[in-house]
Amino acid sequence: MKYSSAKPGRVFVLRLEDGDVVHETIEAFAREKGITAASMIILGGADAGSTLVVGPEQGRTQPVVPKTRVLDNVHEVSGTGTLFPDENGMPILHLHMACGRGFSTVTGCVRNGVRVWHVMEVVLHELLDSTGVRKKDITTGFDLLVP
Repeated sequence: MKYSSAKPGRVFVLRLEDGDVVHETIEAFAREKGITAASMIILGGADAGSTLVVGPEQGRTQPVVPKTRVLDNVHEVSGTGTLFPDENGMPILHLHMACGRGFSTVTGCVRNGVRVWHVMEVVLHELLDSTGVRKKDITTGFDLLVP
């Protein structure tokens, strides 16, 4: 385990609107407000056609090939995530959400494009004095958090 410390900063309440792409909208907001690190919760609706990364195609193989799932209809969502800068200082969101409809649920990362269906609500907690940076891991291809 690796760790660092941070201090609480501002708290923002956002309402994402119909058609917004979750990661693009939150990252743009962070750039606009000068937020470099944050944690967040999110809930609302994901539109049909949204794409989630739902794990690797195969277990512990190299290189890691992501498996995706496209939502076939509107889903209720609940998620949690973090935001840290990449090596160029750009805020990068890592957010997983559970998307449910009826009796089935799919859970995954929003990185490939989850679109808002009518509304999603986000409570974003800024982290100050954080040294966390996302750095590219050559072996996996992941942008790993280095605290």
